[in-house]
Amino acid sequence: MRYIKCLVTTGAITILLFACKSSPPYDNKSLHHPLLYSQTVKQLTDVIVHDIFSPPVACRIYAYATIAGYEVMAHSGQQYQSLAGQLHGLPPTPAPSEPAMIDFPLAAMIAMATTGKAMIFSENRLQAAIDSLKAKAVAAGMPGDMLKSTVAYGQQVSAAILGWSKGDQYAQTRAGGKYTVTEEEGRWTPTPPAYMAAIEPHWNELRPFVLDTASEFIAARPPVFNMKDTSSGFYRMVNEIYTIGNTLTEEQINSADFWDCNPYKVNLSGHVSFATKKITPGGHWINICGIAAQNAKADFAKTVCTYAKVAIALSDAFIVCWDEKFRSNLIRPETVINKYMDENWKPHLQTPPFPEYTSGHSVASAAAATVLTQLYGEPFHFRDSSEVEFGLPEREFPSFIAASDDAATSRLYGGIHFRPAVAEGTRQGNLVGQKVITKLKMEQ
Repeated sequence: MRYIKCLVTTGAITILLFACKSSPPYDNKSLHHPLLYSQTVKQLTDVIVHDIFSPPVACRIYAYATIAGYEVMAHSGQQYQSLAGQLHGLPPTPAPSEPAMIDFPLAAMIAMATTGKAMIFSENRLQAAIDSLKAKAVAAGMPGDMLKSTVAYGQQVSAAILGWSKGDQYAQTRAGGKYTVTEEEGRWTPTPPAYMAAIEPHWNELRPFVLDTASEFIAARPPVFNMKDTSSGFYRMVNEIYTIGNTLTEEQINSADFWDCNPYKVNLSGHVSFATKKITPGGHWINICGIAAQNAKADFAKTVCTYAKVAIALSDAFIVCWDEKFRSNLIRPETVINKYMDENWKPHLQTPPFPEYTSGHSVASAAAATVLTQLYGEPFHFRDSSEVEFGLPEREFPSFIAASDDAATSRLYGGIHFRPAVAEGTRQGNLVGQKVITKLKMEQ
């Protein structure tokens, strides 16, 4: 009996020692590093690029995904408060029943990635990111019951945000009719090389996040079409783009290429066509969010806040811009120059498939830069490496506004926008950014 008791005791000690060895103390430093959140957002961006979402749709995905991550952090007891009641139609989001059992940074990443996963096509790619986060938690020694509770809470918040998203009229716009091209002079028509139909003609029907209506910051009217009178404002506007396109400097080309952000560039080689995929304008600014947070050494919560606040501004910026595009329905430089001035002229950049006025890059960039300036101040020197993976060098900026201005004027150099679309688009974007800043109370 004494021998048997000794064996049992020894076995128990062995099991205890093995358990201690296989389950090291929970070290959450790696999981709570803000760079991990940025890397997870980047994985969402990679899927958006792979699945070829248009600029407006991409920003809608970013907005809902990052709001899900933010709402988790808002319930963590830190300095941020929920956006429930501040964003149109957003009800109170679930609070954890046992906060002590939740690792909030991990739950925020799970919520963000799970929401993004539900809104893209290549779900397996984001599922791999989620599985990687879980594996990192196990490797860090997170107790099994905490991991289970944390994942469940992230999924719970994600489900609430996805439920809210269904009321924004996006599904209804999928059933909307295609845009009808008219023969009226000065109106938009499809452009080469693909002559694609206009994308998202019903985008102004979406529920905004903070704006009262899609037309809250309606643009001034563009110049009246007139290519007969060389002294008319319209002719001079067209001639400026024609002249710029024929005398591009190396710096202007670099700017145009850097901010191209065409998610689906059609390339023709003989009888073969193929697409080149890149980040959208919104995706570029989402990447700048990560650069800004890292440069400023922002903590995890502020990093999460940065992405959500900028994504909201970007999404509403595209609603404002698309509302105007299909109101003014203005012809693109390439079309008017080829018809009235030079049939062989080509813009440096490929013309996107939607009307010209106002410039989406200008609206989105100004909105994002306005919010980022409020979050991190000015000046804010940074090197933008967003396009390095697409074979382009970094560009250096003294501030977010300087980067926004560069993005806006790059559309002139690219030959795809007239100056009024850039100037008025920038004004609209500033107003959207200020509205987001004024309306959203995120810090307690």
